[in-house]
Amino acid sequence: MSRLFKSKLRVALVAALVVLTLLAAWAFWLEPASLTVRRVSLNLPNWRAEHEGLKVALLTDLHVGAPHMGLARLRRVVERTNAEAPDVVLITGDFVIGGPQERGGERGGVAGGTFVEPEPIAAELKLLRAPLGVYAVLGNHDWWFDGERVTRALEGAGLRVLENGAARVERGGRALWLAGVADLWTREPEVEAALREVPAGEPVILFTHNPDIFPGVPARVSLTVAGHTHGGQVSLPLVGRPVVPSRFGQRYAFGHVVEGGRHLYVGGGVGTSIVPVRFRVPPEVVVLRLKPEG
Repeated sequence: MSRLFKSKLRVALVAALVVLTLLAAWAFWLEPASLTVRRVSLNLPNWRAEHEGLKVALLTDLHVGAPHMGLARLRRVVERTNAEAPDVVLITGDFVIGGPQERGGERGGVAGGTFVEPEPIAAELKLLRAPLGVYAVLGNHDWWFDGERVTRALEGAGLRVLENGAARVERGGRALWLAGVADLWTREPEVEAALREVPAGEPVILFTHNPDIFPGVPARVSLTVAGHTHGGQVSLPLVGRPVVPSRFGQRYAFGHVVEGGRHLYVGGGVGTSIVPVRFRVPPEVVVLRLKPEG
């Protein structure tokens, strides 16, 4: 092996090590600690002209207590959300990082995490501002910890928690409905029960933690929003999202999905679970601007 070849090999190895170090720093530190606002316009079926331009802020998978996601960062998430002046805020679960049932009894569901009680989390979320209100459903991590306690904390802070039920709100003198459906993994999601009070023909946004219920959502729902997947936390060029906690794989992993004229939006979330890594799936506040089709 020539001296020149050995020199080039050393340079290549050093370059590869530098690249891997930079990628690791990005995936395990810089990107998980970042925060972006994703603004999306959607043209929806069964959406009234009076509700054109309605701004829905979607927060999901906060996982407060995960690395890079303490109470101070939650305050930043709240401030960024309020700065968007949403009409309504929907939070689709996983406020905490886990419970004593996980990981052999440890109170956490992410490596390097420190469990944060739901009450201080709710105290920060109390600062959210939206004229039509702040609504929530719980996720699997919330129920693995103590769903009833999480519910009490949120409702004590002024958030409305829905489970297989609906709330009527009004904009421009016309009604629209928010239907919250229970978590798929830990509860009994009942879409029909959530829509029972919604009159036929009324516009409705259905929100839930796990997007896997979407195939059972009827066409009269204008939009379904969900979280849970974290967008896979990692999205690789050409490969896609190798790990998605869904029986549908990458089908409902992230973003806007339209099937049979029905619309779903899956947020990428803010915190992390299992491994505190994000790569090409930055933590996000999603702001949906809703318009009628056509």
